[in-house]
Amino acid sequence: MHDGRRRAILAIDTATTRVVVATGAPGGQVDGITTWAAGYRHGETLLATIGRFLGEQNIRRSRLTGIVVGTGPGAFTGLRVGLATAKGLAHGLGLPIVGVSTAEALLAGLPADDGDCVLILPAGPSDRILVRRGGRPELLPGGREAQLAAGERLVAVDLEGRAADEALERGERARAGLGPALIRIGAERLRSGEVDDLAGLVPEYVSLPRGVTGQTGEVAWSRDPR
Repeated sequence: MHDGRRRAILAIDTATTRVVVATGAPGGQVDGITTWAAGYRHGETLLATIGRFLGEQNIRRSRLTGIVVGTGPGAFTGLRVGLATAKGLAHGLGLPIVGVSTAEALLAGLPADDGDCVLILPAGPSDRILVRRGGRPELLPGGREAQLAAGERLVAVDLEGRAADEALERGERARAGLGPALIRIGAERLRSGEVDDLAGLVPEYVSLPRGVTGQTGEVAWSRDPR
């Protein structure tokens, strides 16, 4: 069991169908991860599970030094609850917060021998988005196929039945590395002072519920009428 007096970073990601919560040292070493199927109960389960997880890790909230939160791309409900929870904790505890692209962290979490990888995620029932390392997400409407350069490999997350088995297997490896990558990237940015303003930290949605309009700074990929 960890010493409750040690300093720790808390990372939260709710962009995919599995919630990831992790803790790590300020130096970037992950020391605890929990993950569960999100369903549609983020608002009911997230904060309570974080509290229980910190208790299991013997980490007091007063010993946290920063909050790291995945900003997507992802679906509306998960990201909205995840960022609101992370912001609430940061505000209430007076902690710095860092937003990290979930796509960036998924790609960073892959083993080096997976090679040059390109991430693909769902954007509603039929659309998908493609994300390259350091690049902006690209919308792939309907059945449009991803155009890959020589040597690139697809990493599919949350696309069971809509992507090749090898791409889905890489997606599971990326998901397994998400928590450590969030801690590593977040710790580096916290150390360098690259923290986010609470009001300016916004999610990157792949879809919005019908009738909901994105706020300034958000990227909405849904083609549903609003």
